[in-house]
Amino acid sequence: MKHLFFILSYTCCFTIYAQSQSKRILFLGNSYTYVNNLPETLANAALSAGDTLLFDSNTPGGYTLEGHSTNPTSLSKISEGGWDYVVLQEQSQRPAMPIGQVEIEVFPYARFLDSVINNHNPCGETIFYMTWGRKNGDASNCTMWPPVCTYLGMDSLLNLRYRMMADSNHAILSPVGAVWRYIRQNYPAIELYQSDESHPSVAGTYAAACSFYAAIFRNDPLKITYNSTLPASEAAEIRNAARLVVYNNLNIWHIGEYDPRSSFNYSITSGNQLNCTNISTNATEFLWDFGDGNFSSAINPIHIYSLPGVYTVKLIATHCEMSDSTSRAIDIFVNINQPKEPLPLRLFYHPIISKLVLNQFPSESLNYRIADISGRIHMVGRIKVSEKQIDIQKLSPGMYIIEISTATKLIISYKFINDSQH
Repeated sequence: MKHLFFILSYTCCFTIYAQSQSKRILFLGNSYTYVNNLPETLANAALSAGDTLLFDSNTPGGYTLEGHSTNPTSLSKISEGGWDYVVLQEQSQRPAMPIGQVEIEVFPYARFLDSVINNHNPCGETIFYMTWGRKNGDASNCTMWPPVCTYLGMDSLLNLRYRMMADSNHAILSPVGAVWRYIRQNYPAIELYQSDESHPSVAGTYAAACSFYAAIFRNDPLKITYNSTLPASEAAEIRNAARLVVYNNLNIWHIGEYDPRSSFNYSITSGNQLNCTNISTNATEFLWDFGDGNFSSAINPIHIYSLPGVYTVKLIATHCEMSDSTSRAIDIFVNINQPKEPLPLRLFYHPIISKLVLNQFPSESLNYRIADISGRIHMVGRIKVSEKQIDIQKLSPGMYIIEISTATKLIISYKFINDSQH
């Protein structure tokens, strides 16, 4: 029977955190995950920071990714779907073996499980659990493979191989091994290992939980107030290590790399036709706001404006519950609705006399309207048959658009810069 552990977040207790998060995580690993109950430690840490964790796991002792790839329980849990993250943890020694062996025994099963995860969890992500080198190296494989004879040799290989798995599968990393190395170098009094020099102590599991918290919630682990059974000072040092290694370097571990990114290019034709080219990444849905009250969900829309002006065009790119937006100010100004054939009536700006001058007397009285590029009207009036000029001395310096029309149609739309000094 499956057991789900649901940790509730009480708003009344954590009101200092404006936006609490809730995540569903499936752990597939072995004793490095179940010793000291890493998932529950992570849930308690998240709860103390105002966040919620729902988790499940399948972690038989000594299990490999190869074993999980055919394990009915693991595959069934993946296929339930709805997971925000599925954690993959390989057996502690396998990734540090010679590359030819790893390419046969590890990488294919990481790839297979990642594909199954993506198939059943289109809104979820695979997260690889980077483990650590044994305290004094891997004595059982040292003779056959000398690079693992020391902690640094074994840990460096594990770090490299987990990076390779994340890179090749477009997945993210929880770099627990990297946090352990920082703690060993900077807080040597903290004992991360059990007496077998392999499995994590309570401090080691707590370090893993702080690493996962930063990776999954993208939140500063210094917000965690849960100390497990550790002295407060030791827990604080571990949280600081997770902050420096993980939270301050999310991009190194691919965290956020596969979020939707909104971006677009555009061109303007015929003066008022906007042609949009969507260059967003990692998005599946789009919403365009053209700034004139019109919207589109097309990938590469074409939009025609009915009036001149400067419009803010916004593109929201979305994947599942994550979105990103970008905006651009676009100037629409060239003779909108002007007939294709040239009209004899022309308008010119005369900066010396602060007037707009027609090239000839109009054949009938005309209306005019002058607006700034934001659309705010500054002047309206009529041009009589006996007039060729429009006095603009009252206009402040700036860019304007004048529209001259009859009672039924637009005759001229003319953009000018008033740079005269009054």
